[in-house]
Amino acid sequence: MPLNISEAKAKHADRLLALPGVVSVGIGKDADGQPAIIVGLDKARPTTESEIPATLDNYPVVVNVVGTIKAR
Repeated sequence: MPLNISEAKAKHADRLLALPGVVSVGIGKDADGQPAIIVGLDKARPTTESEIPATLDNYPVVVNVVGTIKAR
């Protein structure tokens, strides 16, 4: 049985967050409006981006530069 997107995100979040510069992993939509796993980076990081797969468990992965995230 395929994973739903929440399960796919949970499965891969720790590994993605361990990559240099990854500050968030969430769920959103890709450019076509399809559900996607959204990976936020603190700044442009070509090496890290090359390590992030284009899909995870058949869901597209979208990488965005979001800047540093600070807890409130």
